[in-house]
Amino acid sequence: MNELADYYRDRAGEYDAVYNKPERQQDLARLRALLPPLVAGRSVLEVAAGTGYWTTALSTTAASVLATDVNEETLAVARTRSYGPGEVEFAVADAYDLAATPGRFDAIFAGFFWSHVLRADVRRFARSLLDRVEPGGVVILADNRYVEGSNYPITRTTDDGDTYQNRALSDGRVYEVLKNFPSREELVADVAPAEVEWTELTYFWLATVC
Repeated sequence: MNELADYYRDRAGEYDAVYNKPERQQDLARLRALLPPLVAGRSVLEVAAGTGYWTTALSTTAASVLATDVNEETLAVARTRSYGPGEVEFAVADAYDLAATPGRFDAIFAGFFWSHVLRADVRRFARSLLDRVEPGGVVILADNRYVEGSNYPITRTTDDGDTYQNRALSDGRVYEVLKNFPSREELVADVAPAEVEWTELTYFWLATVC
């Protein structure tokens, strides 16, 4: 996980380039349209907010958003964006220690982080999200589907089923990054007995868990 944090810290200035892939534009627009109704009027804790790309969509309808990330470097980029009308605040926080983040939240959004959780830890992580949200609240997850030619190739698979990619930064440094691509059936099993609503797009999936 330390290497993953280092990768996103070092990638902060160029991270948003991933949202420019032409083949993904229709799916990205769809996701940005699907998210606001899910958080309308809610107090949202955003986990691994990164550069704030998804925070902008959440803040259009949420009452408030606390956007957290382990890296101050990515949050520095996020602070340069325009948000609202919902109130948006930022905080450095560990996605694996949500109890340490103050506040009461009736929605949690973890965008494109589920895929970075080890298979051995994913059920515990799911439980931490569900325990942190207020009764009657919702956990919202969004992440990538693996599409040959659009995603980085998978370069290694462990005995536990974790898959890895080699990712190069613009300066030539290469990181090995954990990136899993769960199916709907795997997600349902990982969050059981919580209920799941699943939306599958070509390049992404969106799930609400409650």
